[in-house]
Formats: sequence, structure tokens, C-alpha cells
Amino acid sequence: MIKTLSAVLVEPKKPLEIEELIIPDPSAEQVVVEQIASGICLSQVHEIDKTSIDQCPRLLGHEGVGIATHVGSSVKSIKEGDKVITTWVPRSNFPGREFSDSLITGMKYKGKKLTGKMGTFSQKCLVDQELVVPIPSQYYTEEASIVGCAVLTGAGSVLHTASVRPEDSVAVIGVGGVGLSAIKMASLLQAYPIVAIDISDEKLDFARKWGATHTINSTKIDPIEEVFKIAKGGVDFAFDAVGTKKTHEIILPMVRGGGPGAYNKGGTAILIGWPHETMEIAPRDFLFFQRQYKGSHGASDPDKDFKMYLRLDAEGKFPLKELVTKKYDFVDINKGLSDLRDGKIFGRALVTF
Repeated sequence: MIKTLSAVLVEPKKPLEIEELIIPDPSAEQVVVEQIASGICLSQVHEIDKTSIDQCPRLLGHEGVGIATHVGSSVKSIKEGDKVITTWVPRSNFPGREFSDSLITGMKYKGKKLTGKMGTFSQKCLVDQELVVPIPSQYYTEEASIVGCAVLTGAGSVLHTASVRPEDSVAVIGVGGVGLSAIKMASLLQAYPIVAIDISDEKLDFARKWGATHTINSTKIDPIEEVFKIAKGGVDFAFDAVGTKKTHEIILPMVRGGGPGAYNKGGTAILIGWPHETMEIAPRDFLFFQRQYKGSHGASDPDKDFKMYLRLDAEGKFPLKELVTKKYDFVDINKGLSDLRDGKIFGRALVTF
């Protein structure tokens, strides 16, 4: 019998409850990971607020790092004792969300089956092998946990979705863990200018240390007008790493315009933050200026990219210890979530076990 302390969402919009749970023996394709750290993502704040009561009780958390302690009989790429990152992006790149959305752990809370595909807000988590990525021992640190979401989401959107090239111009709205990862990757790819947009001067100062060449406080100046001044007519790529109706709507008119012709395409707006229910966009931005709008949903290849991100960290080019600015003991998980909700965290925060 495997026991663990886990943070459980029992009711929407309520603090998580830390409870002792029983982990069943892993199925043929599952792995038990004893964790040392989990990232705290803004997505969990959204989940707490938006999860319906019929989806409770629910396990939360989707980026962690630890050691595989129990391995199912069909698991071939992971063995007991391996250092691993847990992530929400399947290693086999299954099309659509159906596969990962269908996953459940099989764990229960007071006799009721828990929803949620993993739950890294736990000392030990039971995870499908598709969401467990082995890593070299030299990269095994608490900070490696954020590769499982913040880094793969932000850096992957720049590297893979946008395919940013040297001298491409970039704007990023929101300089939390995801936005800063996008900025750092743009900097490594020699983009210029790289414009960071936020409502906090302190966070914008932090973004400059991570590769932003220009900053805009959107509470003080119109971000679209300022981007057009900095990038001389709009950026090649604009990223929304916040996830509000307003930020969804302003990234498209922020990119440069094209015009008539087969090759006269405009810039590309890319949504990487949590999606709002609706947004309003002027059709003329698509038609007359051939601007593009894309979504980027965890756009990294875990098996290939995780080792690259960790190598860049080890080389000092993508320093994860600088991106992680706060750590909370597991028993203080609700304090960490509250601080994140209130905008008190620069970069990314961790909960440690």
C-alpha cells in the first residue's frame, strides 16, 4: 500500500485540502513518482475558479520532478530509480486533447474517484507513462520541475509555433513564468526587438534581465501604439501569455500588417495563455492586412526538447534558478496559490516536498 499527502480541490473556489490518500498499484502503463518539487502554475488558479462541482474532488498540478519508484509492467522507457519530469504534454504527441483529457489516476478521495490526469500537488503522484519523461541525473534539481509546463509552453511557442528567426521582432504580454520563458527563447534565437508588456514595473525590470530589449507598462501607455513605435509598424510575432479577453484581442492589431498579394502576409498573433470564453476581433485585420492568429498549446516535444532546455540551463543560457523566485513548503500550497493570484510572484514559484 502506497500512501501520499495530496492537495485536493474538494469544492470550486475553495482552498485546497491536504489529505492522506492511498495510491493503488500502478496499472500496466502507469508510474508512481516520488516528488521533490512541483511548479505552481496560473492554470491551477483558473482550475480552482472554473472547475464545476461535478468534477470535484480533483487533483491539481501538472509540472513536477522526482524519482520513479514503481513502474507498470508495460512501461519500457522508464525504470525504477530514474529521475523524471512529470508534464501534461504527452510524449508521443497524440493528436487532439482527447487522449490526455481522458486520463485519470484511479485514486480516490473519501471513496469518490478523483478527477485530474496527474496531480503534482502531491508527495507522490500516479501518472500515465506518456506524461513522465526521464532526464539525466546531472539535471535533477527542484527547478527542473518547471520545464514540465512554464518552459515547454513559453519557449516552445517561440521555437516551434512561431519558428522565430534572427532579427524577427517579438512582443510578449505577461511576464510570468510562461512569458519569461518565451522572452528568453526569443533572445536565444536573436530576435530583435523583444518587447515585454505587463502592468508591473518591477516585473518588467525583471523581464529585462531575461532578454527583453524594451518594456511597456500597459497601465501607463497604449501598448499597441508603443509597439508600433518600437517595431516600426508592428512586430512579426505577438504572444499573449496572460489569458484575458483584452489580451486576446490586442495581440492581432499589434503585429505588422501585410496587404494584397500572394506573399504580402502580415505578422502572427499567438495565444499561449488560458483561453477566455469569447473575444472580439476586427475581420479587416485578417483580410486587408493578412495578419494571422494561432494557438500554441504546450508546443514542445518532451523527449527531445526537455534535455535541450535542461542543457541550456546547465550552460547558464536559460537559468532556471533565476526564473524560480519563491519556494513554499507543501503545507503552504494555498499561500503560494494566493500569492500567485495576487501578482506577488516574479517568474515561477515552486512547492517543495
